[in-house]
Amino acid sequence: MTSPSTPPAERDLAEILTEVRPWGRFERFTWNEPTTVKIIHVAPGQRLSLQRHRHRDELWVALDPGAVFEVAGRRIEPEVGERVLVRAGDTHRLESSGPAVRILEIAFGDFDEDDIERLDDAYGRA
Repeated sequence: MTSPSTPPAERDLAEILTEVRPWGRFERFTWNEPTTVKIIHVAPGQRLSLQRHRHRDELWVALDPGAVFEVAGRRIEPEVGERVLVRAGDTHRLESSGPAVRILEIAFGDFDEDDIERLDDAYGRA
């Protein structure tokens, strides 16, 4: 992506590098910068809190069919491999429209679970 000194809001999905090799290709999402990488598993028919963060951007990549991304009021039903950038301050949530799904999440910026502001939550945590 960019150097560690670049503010999260200035990141761009176009900065993801795809490099072709004789055996196939690879995609580089970050390079020499602090990130937190998670694979989020969402149970069938469940969803995470509607939330926002002040101190980090998140890049989501759908790993399974049936994922639903809600970002800044938009509902996105991504194809497997589709990427969505969630900017710091954007409201967002993940859900499964049926079967269990996995989403790759790469967080850029200060990662702290206390930075979660829950706006709506089916489990009473908002």
